[in-house]
Amino acid sequence: MRPYYVIKSISSFWQHYHELKAGDLILTRLPLKKEDYPLFLDLTERGILSYPSFLSHLLSQSKCLQAEVLREFMPPHTKVIRAKIDLLNYIQRTQLEGKVVVKKDRANCGLGVHLFQSLEEVFNFAGTQVLEFPFVIQPFFSNWVDIRVIILGDLYVEAYVRENLTNFRQNLFFGGKSKTYELTPKELDFCLKVMEKGKFPQAHLDLAYIDGEGPFLSEINLKGGIKGARISPAEYEALSLELEKRFFSAWAKDHSPYIVL
Repeated sequence: MRPYYVIKSISSFWQHYHELKAGDLILTRLPLKKEDYPLFLDLTERGILSYPSFLSHLLSQSKCLQAEVLREFMPPHTKVIRAKIDLLNYIQRTQLEGKVVVKKDRANCGLGVHLFQSLEEVFNFAGTQVLEFPFVIQPFFSNWVDIRVIILGDLYVEAYVRENLTNFRQNLFFGGKSKTYELTPKELDFCLKVMEKGKFPQAHLDLAYIDGEGPFLSEINLKGGIKGARISPAEYEALSLELEKRFFSAWAKDHSPYIVL
């Protein structure tokens, strides 16, 4: 019987993919292309383990998957649109008037977030090269408070408010400013519930308050920019590595012998 495999790079993953067996561990992020996503299902069915989890990998790469799996935490009328019929049903069901926000499935840093003046405008562009399916749609909320939360397991938590007076996108990539924010126990519990549902060992969460109501989940990712955060890049990486070492140590107790590839 061969030793358990510990996969530490994407090149090693592709080299040994067909040899992997139950109990083997993928100990690296897998930046797979969209057409390769079904491989996650194959790996799960074969009993192969991963840190971070396969689910958190997929959620980090897809805004649409977030809006489905984590819908209970998101703002009202957040919906995945996969075809014109979905959009028609959304228009009829919500009867929304005014501006709406659309999020493209796999864009980051606010680059895939677009503001439309009406649902009719979205309908006119949906399915074209301007706005390809699938995408996430939600109302435009003018009274929106944006809070970035960084959670590294039980090792580190911090939060800061992001504000941008010249752009509806609140993130710092588009010129926003940040100020320290003290999370309440309720908000921290909310974040931990989101992470538990998505099986995130660590996360960057964007929370929102709308007209004072919330918190709601805007987005989540395994990692993200830390501009505006108090933690330094070196500290961040050290704590992330510590979480990975903890997981590996627990796994190794029941999976011996093993070989790192």
